[in-house]
Amino acid sequence: MKKLKSLTLGLFLATAPIIAQQKLPDNFHFETLTNGLQVLTIEDNTVPLATIEITVRNGGYTESPEYDGLSHLYEHMFFKANKDLPSQEAFLERTKELGIVFNGTTSGERVNYFVTLSNLKLAQGMAFMNSAIRYPLFDEQEMKNENPVVDGEFQRAESNPVFFLLQDSDKKMWGDLYSRKNVIGDHDVILTATTEKMKTVQGKYYHPNNSILVVAGDVQHEDVLAKAKAIFGDWQPSGFDPFEKYPIPEFAPLKETTYYITENENARTPIVLMRYHGPDTRKDIPSTYAADVFSFILSQRSSQLQQNLVESGLAMNVNVGYATNKYVGPIHVFMVPNPEKITEAYAALQAEIDRWDSDDYFTDEQLATAKNMLAIDDAYSKEKTSAFIHTVTYWWASASIDYYTSYVENLNKVTREDIKKYVNTYIKNQPHVTGILVSPQMKEDLKINSLETYLNN
Repeated sequence: MKKLKSLTLGLFLATAPIIAQQKLPDNFHFETLTNGLQVLTIEDNTVPLATIEITVRNGGYTESPEYDGLSHLYEHMFFKANKDLPSQEAFLERTKELGIVFNGTTSGERVNYFVTLSNLKLAQGMAFMNSAIRYPLFDEQEMKNENPVVDGEFQRAESNPVFFLLQDSDKKMWGDLYSRKNVIGDHDVILTATTEKMKTVQGKYYHPNNSILVVAGDVQHEDVLAKAKAIFGDWQPSGFDPFEKYPIPEFAPLKETTYYITENENARTPIVLMRYHGPDTRKDIPSTYAADVFSFILSQRSSQLQQNLVESGLAMNVNVGYATNKYVGPIHVFMVPNPEKITEAYAALQAEIDRWDSDDYFTDEQLATAKNMLAIDDAYSKEKTSAFIHTVTYWWASASIDYYTSYVENLNKVTREDIKKYVNTYIKNQPHVTGILVSPQMKEDLKINSLETYLNN
């Protein structure tokens, strides 16, 4: 067991995120610098590599409509010119010199940047990341040059008609706060971004007291900490808590069930999507574990859901899932019905949902299997340290590190009653958003004018 050191300095004391970790794996070593930067070392000496990741609490949930997508653009600009490498050419040349493999991702509640290189070049790699996180130039010509890359991401997403089904669902699920869940962003906002706007994002969120530095691989934690102090120690904290100064607005609960139709020429078969507001890690952590276990139970071929929907021939696929978030995690029911039996499949799905809180809906064996398989998935995810590090930082941003490190332990505590409580609180008889994806020709052939009328009559 490793207890974390508490931060004890000045103004930042009142603004630093509170870490409530009780225990960490033996190869995890956690410290907080005096400027608030959290430093986690994950020692794994299997190969002589080091992965350096900086994660910032930023992402879709911080974006008002006029900034919709700029967390994503910021991620792209991280790997451009900065004060120490003042051109794209200089930046790329340095990556070659260091033998760096680099990338970044943007999600709803974090933006992360990472490089992997020889552990012999750890100091140089950390200095490289320090320059990029603290001193980006946001050159407007480089932002324009990045437009085709951003365009490509939109085009790849839009090539899948399900993208539009999800976007329509998001607009109804989150209403006026749609931009807070729209990770890919608004194309026009991204294309018209200015240096001033990017610096506004930086000023709000890119501070050591809103970030974590994680170094994983064949390294020694004492050495990592010493280098972190030397390289990042003079990064000045913001002096405020970004989430107190710029609070995330609460998503209003759904008041009623709504229906919508998404038409897309590329749709090849009807797809039904039902979504609910689920638990989050601020208000109901036990239900987040119950959600994961129950979703896995429903995925088992032996489950009543799969038997009565897929094995019966009413649907080709049905999947239930939950995305753990700090701010309202969505629950989804995704079904590809037999095109000849859409209304029958929907009625059968509703009948299943009505029974999800029944004592005999799943067996003890299915409950145990779900826990066991989730534990195996968790173990498998740790096989490659350079990838595992991203899982750790995801949970740092959306819950806490100890939420993740105690994940399997807490899964094993989930009971049948926990699952019933989760179902009754968030799904059964609760308002939801239901949509269908069809092509214009399918819509005409099926005579769908009102989805609510079509599905319920």
